[in-house]
Amino acid sequence: MAKSAFLAEAKARGFIFQCTDEAALDDLCAGGSIAGYAGFDLTADSLHVGHMIPIMLLRLFQKHGHRPVALMGGGTTRIGDPSFREEARQLLSDAQIATNLVGIRKNIEAFINFGDGPNDAVLVNNADWLDRLSYIELLREVGVHFSVNRMLSFDSVRSRLEREQGLTFLEFNYSILQSYDFRELNRRHNVVLQMGGSDQWGNIVSGVDLVRRTDQASVYGLTTPLITTASGAKMGKSAAGAVWLSADKLSPYHYWQFWRNTEDADVGRFLKLFTDLPLEEIAKLEALGGAEINAAKIILATEATALAHGRAAAEDAAETARKIFAEGAASAGLPSVALPEAELAAGIPAFALFVKAGLAASNGEARRLIRGGGARVNDVTVADEAQIITLQDGAKLSAGKKQHVLVRCTANSALQK
Repeated sequence: MAKSAFLAEAKARGFIFQCTDEAALDDLCAGGSIAGYAGFDLTADSLHVGHMIPIMLLRLFQKHGHRPVALMGGGTTRIGDPSFREEARQLLSDAQIATNLVGIRKNIEAFINFGDGPNDAVLVNNADWLDRLSYIELLREVGVHFSVNRMLSFDSVRSRLEREQGLTFLEFNYSILQSYDFRELNRRHNVVLQMGGSDQWGNIVSGVDLVRRTDQASVYGLTTPLITTASGAKMGKSAAGAVWLSADKLSPYHYWQFWRNTEDADVGRFLKLFTDLPLEEIAKLEALGGAEINAAKIILATEATALAHGRAAAEDAAETARKIFAEGAASAGLPSVALPEAELAAGIPAFALFVKAGLAASNGEARRLIRGGGARVNDVTVADEAQIITLQDGAKLSAGKKQHVLVRCTANSALQK
């Protein structure tokens, strides 16, 4: 049993997969406030549900009096993390990385408190030190402590080497830079804990080892399990694409619906990981069976949405869903999309309309939805994927029973949600 409140609750909620020295870290956490970090590369202008585990762990860390550090990968994004990817990431421009940082910071600020207090969060950007780093200096001071044999043994590296795509030398440097980040954060902010997904274990251990070798200091690593649904799907994706945390990329209503559609077997686990509800209350909810499990799903959806978008938006989404499903009525609270009036009046193929409305990620997916009888316009089933839909004043589009969008006519083609 963990002595520190942080590790005790983290274990009870299912956050911990591996730890470099759990007993020593437990003693450190029990002895007072410490600083710990998680890193986020800036590959998009929003995080998605797949990033929620490290965010929620930072939130829990702060809840128990510790200081979370959110590391923005302004420098490492220019290389790209190769961990368990089938191919190299697309290299982004400095301007795009800067734009992405603004969006991701906004995401994280919804979950943890930043400020000047003793356990207020700190946001840092590794470009501040990596962009000024001399390559020769890095090789002499840091590279000497890395064994290529050991790096090749990392699961994340080996999985790429076994594929046709291979691993570029650029990407091979990522582990060294992540380790350098840990040492820099320890020196600048007294960070003694790095938290990350299980795919980061090799990189985290390398950072712990670098700090020990060069600074004779003890730091620790903690990884979280890979989260998949009961059916084996990877978290963070839905039928229509990524489940973004930014409201301008995915409406609070659709975010709420993602959580409402949780599989029965996942409800208790997701309540522990993605909400702040007390464990005693969660135990009662996950014990519900039959149709009653839907009440627990609504609570999960509302609590998870409240964290990302605020309590008011979450309750609005829940009320919109209630009106649609319980009363069978469209609501002004439904997400909407504006499409050009001329295009709608002239007519558009049904499959293309559902893609434009965001109810399908591709033409092929929209065609399958229609063939399966799951597409409706104003509650009337679309019979033919190539059917020309002509709208004068807009309409309600539905994909299955739980995804709905109001299409509005506009004089321009700007997308408005």
